[in-house]
Amino acid sequence: MIVIKTKAEIELMAEAGKIVAEALSRAEEVVRPGMTTAELNAAVEKVILSHHAKPSFKGYRGFPASCCISPNEVVVHGIPSGKTVLKDGDIVSVDVGAYYKGYHGDAARTFPVGKISDEAQRLIDITKECFFRGAAKAVSGSRIGDVGAAVQEYAESNGCGVVRELVGHGVGKNLHEAPDVPNFGRAGHGVRLVKNMVIAIEPMITAGGYKVSFDERDGWTVRTVDKSLAAHYENTVVVTDNGPVYLTLV
Repeated sequence: MIVIKTKAEIELMAEAGKIVAEALSRAEEVVRPGMTTAELNAAVEKVILSHHAKPSFKGYRGFPASCCISPNEVVVHGIPSGKTVLKDGDIVSVDVGAYYKGYHGDAARTFPVGKISDEAQRLIDITKECFFRGAAKAVSGSRIGDVGAAVQEYAESNGCGVVRELVGHGVGKNLHEAPDVPNFGRAGHGVRLVKNMVIAIEPMITAGGYKVSFDERDGWTVRTVDKSLAAHYENTVVVTDNGPVYLTLV
């Protein structure tokens, strides 16, 4: 069931969203070559806890950390580790959720680590633009397929792959709610968007093919099959009559 949020609920979600945005800003400030992904996770967690919020991901279906940290060919759901050291030239996506006053905020960014290649920066830029192309369709009366089609068209027109197995989602009292929000699809198809729906739009884009593999050992980590770089950009978005309102951008 799709839950349409009230004005009061959206105001609470905006508070959670600001915490997520601050946590991601902190991650961007501290990320550096030589840092472990466990250290980056700790920096994010500290921000969330400082606002008396809870990390949405910690313990979610057994996930052991406060955020997902996914370097290079890892698309999403990377588990922070003291053994994973970020190197100059890496890219790393950081996916953060905060639960505050009964509601979740959810967003992700992909950051450069030190000096990165032109190819890696191009992928980060394309993925971010994919988000905004898709989010522009988050208007009352549009359909979910309009969002996915806009993401897919921009990514593929730039020679990038669009991950199929993982999608965006509704957000609210639960971290993942209906509807699913794919990053591919046909314009004019799918669930109709209505005012005050809140969704997480999150393009997961690769520099190569779109196929991914799921790590059977840890049960979480998702990687590109061809080992190409992957990037992730996400915000929690309110559908309105006049276009998207971003709850995790400040």
